[in-house]
Amino acid sequence: MYRIRQTFDQTSAKDISVAVRNELTNLSLQKTIKSGDRIAITAGSRGISNIALILKTIVEYLNLLGAKPFLFPAMGSHGGATAEGQVALLRHYQVTEEVIGVPILSSMEVMEIGKTEGGLPVYIDKNALQSDHIIVVNRIKPHTKFKGPIESGLMKMMVIGMGKQKGADLYHKAAIEYGFPKIIVDAARVVLKNGPILFGLGIVENGYDETAKVVGLMPEEMEAKEKDLLPQAKAMMPKLPFDDIDLLIVDEMGKDISGVGMDPNVTGRNRDIIGTFPHPTCVKRLFVRDLTASSNGNAIGIGLADLTTKRLVEKIDLQATYMNCITAISLEKGAIPIYFETDQEAMSVALGSMGLIQRERCRVVRIKNTLHLDEVEVSEVYKDELLQRSDLEILEGPYPMGFDSLGNLLDLQLNETRKKDMVD
Repeated sequence: MYRIRQTFDQTSAKDISVAVRNELTNLSLQKTIKSGDRIAITAGSRGISNIALILKTIVEYLNLLGAKPFLFPAMGSHGGATAEGQVALLRHYQVTEEVIGVPILSSMEVMEIGKTEGGLPVYIDKNALQSDHIIVVNRIKPHTKFKGPIESGLMKMMVIGMGKQKGADLYHKAAIEYGFPKIIVDAARVVLKNGPILFGLGIVENGYDETAKVVGLMPEEMEAKEKDLLPQAKAMMPKLPFDDIDLLIVDEMGKDISGVGMDPNVTGRNRDIIGTFPHPTCVKRLFVRDLTASSNGNAIGIGLADLTTKRLVEKIDLQATYMNCITAISLEKGAIPIYFETDQEAMSVALGSMGLIQRERCRVVRIKNTLHLDEVEVSEVYKDELLQRSDLEILEGPYPMGFDSLGNLLDLQLNETRKKDMVD
């Protein structure tokens, strides 16, 4: 194996707090916010970089204006579709009452705010609707389930996230008939028209899981500006170093990594009742090794893998996983693949299923997860291609893939130490 470094777009906001405050200042909020106004701020279930700092900065700014902000979970059915589970999920991201400095009002209760042109009811969180204003905060990025001019971002947060389990369940079902792009836009327009939306703060991240930019958007410009920001987010997102892969090894999957555990926009693996989207990457076999602690046992997306381990399967909370899969109308993403006691067993089966190709000629790529792709491992067969790519740097290798005494892969960061030990 070679350990290599990829080069992505390095655009980043140098001082997150300053960037957020500048955006808030540009919105002239003092003209709208009155002293004592209760302001609800969305808190989602994604592992967004610097999210605690961003939310805390918003809260501090609102406090200066005399407002009374609070957070509310805006994550559909995540966290097991319970108020307590959603608060627990936020805790993994350091989004707590103690850190942010405001209450977190968590409830699964919703109220209808209107209907779409097609007659679908639109729901939003009861606590949020009863506030004076709502601030929508979310990362703008490609969605894992569909493609359109608006995918994952502020508009989706207002519909799926703020709609809690009841709204998320309805809109996913409706998407089978009407398509997600239409459902999200139609329902979000109802929220913008009838709800007390103060503004949205869109976050774009670069390929290194860093905050590239934050953009404050007034309600009337949210739809158009989100359409402009999505292509920027797509251009910045990380990717695998090669498109032709025999075996992709993913060290960990999880809700903090992607909405479906492993981002199909990276792996090219997407299965869904509403159809699949084209992707240049072709992975013959996908082996996922473990589940992140921050997932709280939610293993939605495990069905996108061909093989896994017993240790991952034993960490799955079936109730949380099934609730997410059922609400998202993504039953296939909860299917548990064949699993093995050790990594060696799983990889032996995977490499033995490639047909007549010799194992040493298999094109193998190993990544930590689909969010962190700047340093990865690739097999020696890629050498000629590596040497022709200016965006790829060989850091180490080639060296034998290493396993511990139990037959499991050594951590990626231990490769250099392992190599020295082998030399000694």
